[in-house]
Amino acid sequence: MKITEVHLYQYNLPVVNGPYKMALSEVWSLTTTLVKLVADNGLYGWGETCPVGPTYAECNSAGALAALKEMAPGLIGAEVLPVPLHRRMDTLLTGHNYAKAAIDIAAHDLLGKHLGVSISDLLGGAVTDRVPSYYSTVIGAPDETARLAAEKLDEGYLRIQVKVGGRAVEEDVETIRKVWEVIRGSGMRLAIDGNRSLTTRDALRISRECPDIPFIMEQPCNTIEDLQKIRQQVSHGIYMDESGINLNTAITAAGTGLVDGFGMKVTRIGGLHPMRAFRDLCAARNLPHTCDDSWGGDIIAAACTHIGATVAPELLEGVWLAAPYIKGHYDPENGIRIEGGHIKRPKGVGLGVVPDESLFGAALAIF
Repeated sequence: MKITEVHLYQYNLPVVNGPYKMALSEVWSLTTTLVKLVADNGLYGWGETCPVGPTYAECNSAGALAALKEMAPGLIGAEVLPVPLHRRMDTLLTGHNYAKAAIDIAAHDLLGKHLGVSISDLLGGAVTDRVPSYYSTVIGAPDETARLAAEKLDEGYLRIQVKVGGRAVEEDVETIRKVWEVIRGSGMRLAIDGNRSLTTRDALRISRECPDIPFIMEQPCNTIEDLQKIRQQVSHGIYMDESGINLNTAITAAGTGLVDGFGMKVTRIGGLHPMRAFRDLCAARNLPHTCDDSWGGDIIAAACTHIGATVAPELLEGVWLAAPYIKGHYDPENGIRIEGGHIKRPKGVGLGVVPDESLFGAALAIF
């Protein structure tokens, strides 16, 4: 089965009840980039990549489209198999994992349809049909964040991630303490996400002022060097998120004991094929991790849920979806939803979702 056509689209996703506010940025609307691969047997598959603005990481929507246009002509005639396809993409363009991920996801969707199996089957087999999600707050007032934590606890979420940074560290500490007062004894896990915004000084202070609260610190500081500096001084576990830019970095972080886990994004690492290798690396090192993405609609949500369903339950920190911040679904019937803090694994072949192509308008490019 070979690729005969590549169709590229972009679609606007306004943030419901926006903005989505992080320490270093806030977004009101995001542009997602979609890929439709058509094969020589008439089947087609969908992929998606949606950077959460231009400053969250080294990616942006204009760059995604440009990278896909650069690769698309060279993909015509390529076999729809993950290993040779990634090798082909790497010969066409260096880096740009987030753009390559859209091709990777579409290829997995296409291959699943061709073989009559789901993507989770392609990735080794699901261990659950009900995947735990988690809720991530935005930067907000301590009392409001605590109220949200109580609400999400009642809804059935098993984990809450509290955004910190970009303000006085005293307010971060107050927020953490108020959230802990709400969830203490419930079994809900707590993560503190600095989105790389904290100085090493403030990361150390947060850990030292909250020694009694069992949270993990996700990407508190900007660089790997910063994480190395605080590693032996904090009393809390450290997870890598934004710094985990590729599989090689994850191997180094896991192998050197730099981190206690990961918040990993499917598109950041390059798609489902490298994400599968990452999952197995974490299993070998007994490191918990998430299976999420920075943003996106039903296509990304389905991809994250499928890989999440294959992770050993004791190592899965959850699958975060942008669904609560997006109005509507690409596939009204099978769109991915969070219910009771969990996500049902999509049924059917491939992704298990079939987007309404008319939503996206005319293709921006066809190869």
